Amino acid sequence: MANADGSIEVYLDMLTQLRHLSALTVGSYRRDLHELSTFADNVLPATPLRELTHFQVRRFASQLHSRGLDPSSIARKLSAWRGFFNWLGEQSLITANPVEGVKAPRRGKPLPKALSADDAMQLVRPQMAPTSDEPIRDACDDAMFALLYSSGLRVSELSLLDARHHKNGDGESAGWIDLDGGEVIVTGKGNKMRAVPVGATAIAALRTWLGVRGGLLKNDCPALFLNARGSRVSPRTIQLRLKVHALRRGIAANVHPHVLRHSFASHLLQSSGDLRAVQELMGHASIASTQIYTRLDFQRLAQVYDAAHPRAKKKS
Repeated sequence: MANADGSIEVYLDMLTQLRHLSALTVGSYRRDLHELSTFADNVLPATPLRELTHFQVRRFASQLHSRGLDPSSIARKLSAWRGFFNWLGEQSLITANPVEGVKAPRRGKPLPKALSADDAMQLVRPQMAPTSDEPIRDACDDAMFALLYSSGLRVSELSLLDARHHKNGDGESAGWIDLDGGEVIVTGKGNKMRAVPVGATAIAALRTWLGVRGGLLKNDCPALFLNARGSRVSPRTIQLRLKVHALRRGIAANVHPHVLRHSFASHLLQSSGDLRAVQELMGHASIASTQIYTRLDFQRLAQVYDAAHPRAKKKS
């Protein structure tokens, strides 16, 4: 074998003795380096590790990718190889590190998580009977979460809403609700304001909340949604309250405010197919940010196909 020169084991001994790496870590390095050695042996003609070129290493990484190896695993292998060649350079055994500049494939962006339409409606439907001994807080929660799903707001946008538009020495409202107009005005990223329609379910929940809001209000706080101390509710409190609310409604999924925003976009796109309208309602500066929901919609359609289409089912 072209690469049976012992340099890998010397390097691994150094990692153990001088850098005190764990046996598990050294074992991982050993596997990655022996895989590189195998690659080099299979080059025609077989090439010693110390003579590998940048282009050969890049080809090895491409082969790993073509086999379906996860980008994070390829990045780990490249890191192990890079460290080995850095050490060879420190020993004056090579003049350049062939792994420098070789990058792992980009990790694919995970699809956003969205609730099913049934779960979303279960989450925001009006509750006929009290679910706790805090009816005022429950009314606030019902209104917050109905509005999140109805209008696709970011949790920060929801937190900054005022009960009505105002302009005083402290500045202008960052956002407010207009129930008569059936819309909410919010300030999004880039300090850009947008108006988003509010659905009938959310409007009803908001009217109920505003009818009892005075029971929590202190110091004439302008905030639309209040915490137990009567001041503006924080994004973190909204997150925690939503988790509790979802469990009370029997939804096992890990529900956080951005899940409702994703659900809003996904369900709206499924119904309308109007990507530009969804972009405007979401407050996305780039259409590319909205296009991810087309992938989510296709994934749902593919699942329906796999479950229902006779040609998709394996013959027993």
